[in-house]
Amino acid sequence: MSVRLKLTLSYTGFLMLAGALLLAAVWLYLLAEVPDVTASPGGVLTRLGLARHFAQAAGAVLGFLLLFGLLGGWLLAGRILAPLTRITAATRRAARGSLSHRIQLRGPRDEFRELADSFDAMLAQLESHVAEQQRFAANASHELRTPLAITQALLDVARADPNRDPGELEERLRTVNSRAIALTEALLLLSRADQRSFTREQVDLSLLAEEVAETLLPLAEKNDITIQASGEFTPTLGSPTLLLQLTTNLVHNAIVHNLPEHGTVQIATATHPDYVELTVENTGDILTPQVISTLTEPFQRATERTPTDHAGVGLGLALVKSITRAHDGTLTILPRPSGGLHITVRLPAPRCGARPPEC
Repeated sequence: MSVRLKLTLSYTGFLMLAGALLLAAVWLYLLAEVPDVTASPGGVLTRLGLARHFAQAAGAVLGFLLLFGLLGGWLLAGRILAPLTRITAATRRAARGSLSHRIQLRGPRDEFRELADSFDAMLAQLESHVAEQQRFAANASHELRTPLAITQALLDVARADPNRDPGELEERLRTVNSRAIALTEALLLLSRADQRSFTREQVDLSLLAEEVAETLLPLAEKNDITIQASGEFTPTLGSPTLLLQLTTNLVHNAIVHNLPEHGTVQIATATHPDYVELTVENTGDILTPQVISTLTEPFQRATERTPTDHAGVGLGLALVKSITRAHDGTLTILPRPSGGLHITVRLPAPRCGARPPEC
């Protein structure tokens, strides 16, 4: 049976029960009010006559209540379940691949309204996620195609010119192949972060910041960039490998997109009651809000930023965003008024702030 029919029968049954109880109460009241004449021969007839008359009237009343309950219950159930019908229709459209449809249920904020609003929010999130995945697939295909096309072109040139220096060809092929490998590894790391397939351990963000600063110091000196790292013990729970990659991407990005000379990169960590914070701030060009909004999109390189020989594969901040999200954190990117970026990653603090192994 449908839910509407079940509700109709439930309403009718309750109405019949209430009517029967009401009639029983009336019958008991009438019996109490009828004079006690059972001793006389006419007294028995009086009781029997009253019983027959009341039974006929009660049958008519119950019959009316049955018809009224069925009709009224059917209409009332249909009215109550109308929002559920709209939600079901939207669900079927979504199952067919239409994610742009919204229920937009109006009326008081009852259970159905909350369900419809939650479903609309889920559809919006799914639509955004699908669109993002489609853009990512298209961009990844394009990015992976580029080194393969370059390799094919180099091999065609080498075949057409046998006297060409093989050392030069080998060097260029090695460079192109290294880029393809870096891109593939970045894609795998991004997929791993999105799937959250990692074991959570206690990690000290301050140690990661110091390690990354030391590792990238030669690159910073080559670009005339000064790195400053500060912060005390900053514990959080997560993947040491992924959080190291996050920190590396942030600092590397801050170095290669900086001023041509005399630039600075500041790395800081801090601990708060409910979260820990990693901040990377760098000098650089003044960026517009439109550019800022695209920085975490995969393969979206800001054209207004200074090009360098270490531009990466276009997944730096996209990886940072994905890793932060996988660790239930938040990523905030703000432009500095004088140029450059102020990037903050906030991650949940562990439930105890003690150093291992006490925590």
